[in-house]
Formats: sequence, C-alpha cells, structure tokens
Amino acid sequence: MAESNMIEMRPVQHLTTDAIGPAGQRVFYVHAWNEQRTITIIVEKFQLQTLAVGVEQFLAEVNTKFPDLPAASADYDEDQMRINPPVEPLFRAGQIGLGYDADEDLVALELREGVPGEEEASDEGAVARLWCSRSQIRALVNWGLEVASRGRPLCPQCGQPMEPEGHFCQRKNGHKH
Repeated sequence: MAESNMIEMRPVQHLTTDAIGPAGQRVFYVHAWNEQRTITIIVEKFQLQTLAVGVEQFLAEVNTKFPDLPAASADYDEDQMRINPPVEPLFRAGQIGLGYDADEDLVALELREGVPGEEEASDEGAVARLWCSRSQIRALVNWGLEVASRGRPLCPQCGQPMEPEGHFCQRKNGHKH
C-alpha cells in the first residue's frame, strides 16, 4: 500500500459515530479529531453493529492478556457524541479492523476504503488508522448501537424495517399495515 494512502491519527482526542438523515435514509459516519485534523468516514449500519460485537470480544482478549489493566468504561455523553452537518467524509469504509499497542494502551480502529463486505482490500484505497483509548472505542460502539436502534421500527410479523408510508409484510401476504 502506498504510504500516501495512509491517514494516521495518534491519538484521537475524540471518537464518535452518528447517523444523519431521516429514518430509512440515514448515512452513518465515524468521526474523529485531534488538534491537527478532523476525519469523517462513511460506514454502514451493519458495520457498526458488527464492530460492537468485535470490540467486546477484542477487549475481552486484551483483558485476558493484560489482566492488570483497569476496566474500559462504556460511558458517553450523548451531546458530545453527536456530529453536526455538514460533514465531509474522506471515503466509504469497506473493511474495519482493530489492533492494540500494549506499550501505550491504545486501540487502533482501522477503516479501509472500499465496498462493504468485499473480500479483497484494494492497495489503491485510503486507510484511516485512528488510535484511541479502550474507553473511547467502547463508548463509540455503545453509542453506535444506540444510534442504530433509533431507525425505522421493525415489523412484529416479519422483523423487517417498516417504511413511514406503510409496510408490505410477506407474512401477511403483502397486506399493508
């Protein structure tokens, strides 16, 4: 990978995620800043949900390897976690990964440009590596799960999201309710 495609922020002062737009049309973002710059990257809702599971497993592994570390807090202030438009995303994340620097007790959140779910990562795409505390990454995913849950209500019959103008449920033979 060309070094010019790597954006590294070590450490971030603040790391968050949020969604902008009406339910069903929201765009999700990961947003980080420090004194030098601000970085915003588009992510998919399912990527945030998957990241939440991955972070908890990852932090459990870190705690097993380093049992003397203090527990990472998952607390956040909702007002501080919001991002305000306009935002200027650098790219759409195709792959998201985690790393850990034990010497500095920092977690790396790596976001690679591409199509979400695509197996092959392109060497041409940009990569953002955001170094944060264990508490910052836990707060990010806990807030992310909260934001994701605020979307369209789910149909109690089929479990699919319902549109504001109505829902054609397959379990009700397509009847609108």
